[in-house]
Amino acid sequence: MDTNLAVDWFGIGKGMGGDVLALIYDYGIPILCGVFVIVVGFRTREPRATIVAVIFAGIVGGLAAQMTFLSDTTAETITNYDGGQPSQMDTDQ
Repeated sequence: MDTNLAVDWFGIGKGMGGDVLALIYDYGIPILCGVFVIVVGFRTREPRATIVAVIFAGIVGGLAAQMTFLSDTTAETITNYDGGQPSQMDTDQ
C-alpha cells in the first residue's frame, strides 16, 4: 500500500467538516496557547521564560488565524509547480 502521509492528514481534516475545523482554529488553538502561557508562567516563575512563551503562543495563534490564507497560498504554489496555469504572481505587473 503506497500512501502519502500528507494526503491522509488532509483527508482526515476534510472529513471532519468545515465547522469543526473552524471551531478548532478559531477557539481551540487560541485557548491552548493561553493555557500554555499560564502553565509556563506558573511552573517557571521566570519572566524570560514567560515572555518567550507569549511570543511562541502569539506565533502559533497568528498562524492558526491565517490558516485559510496559508492553505490557499500553498495550494496555488503546488499547482504552479505541478504544471498548472500561471497565476498573477508569475507575470510582470
